[in-house]
Amino acid sequence: MNRYPPIAEHGMVGDLQTAALVSSGGTIDWWCTPRFDSPSVFASLLDSERGGHCRLAAEFPDDDALTVRQLYLSDTAILVTRFMAPGGVGEVADFMVPIDSTAATDVHRLVRVARVVRGTLPFSFSCQPRFDYGRAAHTLSQTDDRSALFRGPGGDLHLQATTGLAFHADGSDIAARFTLSAGQAVAVVLTSTASGAPAPPAPSPDGIADEMETCRSFWLSWLRSCTYRGRWQDIVNRSAITLKLLTYAPTGAPIAAATMGLPEQVGGERNWDYRYTWVRDASLSVRALIDLGFHREAQAFRRWLRERIEAKDSASGDPLQIMYRVDGDPHLTEETLDHLEGYRGSRPVRAGNAAADQLQLDIYGEASDALMVGRDIGAIRGWRALSDVLDWLADHWDQPDEGIWETRGGRQDFTYSRLMTWVAFDRGVRAAGAFSRPADLARWTGARDAVFHQILERGWHDRRQAFVQHYETDVLDASLLLMPRVGFLSPHDPDWLSTLDAMDGELVSDSLVYRYDPKASPDGLRGSEGTFNLCSFFYVEALARSGRLIQARYAFDKMLTYANHVGLFAEEIGPSGEQLGNFPQAFTHLALVTAAMALDEELAKADTGLSDGGHDRPVTHGLTAPDEDTGEAHGSG
Repeated sequence: MNRYPPIAEHGMVGDLQTAALVSSGGTIDWWCTPRFDSPSVFASLLDSERGGHCRLAAEFPDDDALTVRQLYLSDTAILVTRFMAPGGVGEVADFMVPIDSTAATDVHRLVRVARVVRGTLPFSFSCQPRFDYGRAAHTLSQTDDRSALFRGPGGDLHLQATTGLAFHADGSDIAARFTLSAGQAVAVVLTSTASGAPAPPAPSPDGIADEMETCRSFWLSWLRSCTYRGRWQDIVNRSAITLKLLTYAPTGAPIAAATMGLPEQVGGERNWDYRYTWVRDASLSVRALIDLGFHREAQAFRRWLRERIEAKDSASGDPLQIMYRVDGDPHLTEETLDHLEGYRGSRPVRAGNAAADQLQLDIYGEASDALMVGRDIGAIRGWRALSDVLDWLADHWDQPDEGIWETRGGRQDFTYSRLMTWVAFDRGVRAAGAFSRPADLARWTGARDAVFHQILERGWHDRRQAFVQHYETDVLDASLLLMPRVGFLSPHDPDWLSTLDAMDGELVSDSLVYRYDPKASPDGLRGSEGTFNLCSFFYVEALARSGRLIQARYAFDKMLTYANHVGLFAEEIGPSGEQLGNFPQAFTHLALVTAAMALDEELAKADTGLSDGGHDRPVTHGLTAPDEDTGEAHGSG
């Protein structure tokens, strides 16, 4: 067994309150329960010895003769890992029945079904939970050879099997070996409960089959709401399912990723906890959800966001903070788990997130834009809360902050932050008119216009002929790829096209996009990072809206080759094409969806002669002629 499989060698299953990662070798190496942000039960992805795991896989004496493949059942979150060997073909199906309810529960069932479809195969099973990120001991008890109970602090883990499999104790853990022939199957069920809760009923083959059908039917039914009928149906469907899996159903709050501590550079210190709800990420998802037809999910998040604004409960005392727990708790105290080795030695491993206390003024723009998408902001309480926020922002917009990338190198006057405060005032002015609501329009309009002029005067760099990261630098920043989307300028504006050209020459590497250059703009952290998948998809969208459709489609098609074997993306792509960072990342899948929809729309306009124009560029595959004077080649793929 690979001690640390590549980050990309995983699929995800979940029940809309928690999620688990399953490696392509059949190991559950990450599961936090009863919530996404709960302490882990399995975390061997962060420490192969201390983290804990649950493995169910075919065994073969000669690993080179064993072929493993992993896939999702089409348009579902049922993950199938297939094992093909000279003796036969077997598979393990992993799934969790969705709990699509506003009621939170401590009971979560993860089902694993092993079966053989050809020949005969031996299987091995091991369950080694390690509660509280591997910090807490547990006890083991067995009533028979098909059930076991692990008791840890704050919760229990029940382990049950159907006939055909016999557990035996291995210290305080459980192991088993068994052989299946064609047509035979066994199931293992892991159920997390509150401490002292009664054991679930013993599983039966018919009951397991019914659960799998319930899971399959849920996802097929849910996906029928999707209105996307474009060129990239399969990958958009997979991204939509991933976004749903990463949304906490009781509150409607989406988390940034299922994991914590996975590195942006293997062996480096950029290892963060992403199991929380970022106001920015979630707000930007609202328009995409509505465009996809998922109005219920968009409405649920807007309700959660209104509640945060009305509660006025942030650790800093500001109207909003950049992230919360899924239940709206603003306290995300960061600690380092020094007992964990970290993924391939990437330390420190952090739980919690200290960036929650940062000042990032852009969140007010994303939040205002999300609330304007639906007419519900016209409600009296919601309007009063938003009005109070904009009044506060009118007094506080003109100050340095930490910026969208949560740098720990000090505050700056970030252009993107100013851009989104412009969005906040702009949407507020529009909403006041649309709903005939009382507002200090003169103040909001004055602030909006002041921000606009400041960005033009200080965010524009004459020598670079581009908008730059902040007012005291000439460094470019990929977050500004959103300038046309939010309506600050046209995608065909000469100043925007010049900025896009500058980014293409500095931030783009074979269609992959860096956030910025950390060496030119230090962010207070050691080490390097890969290209950001989020930014790469923003780049596709910006190209498409600017009329550069050949470039846009080529960049999009190439980006899709970096998806893993089941269509999932982590946060970044490393120098060898490997996935890096927390996995799977919701913001990346959101950006994929918006890029696909934008590209489809612009290609359709071009097909019907309704395109706004723009100057496209031929794709050169990076092959450009050397400069006659220097002999150096220029250009990007």
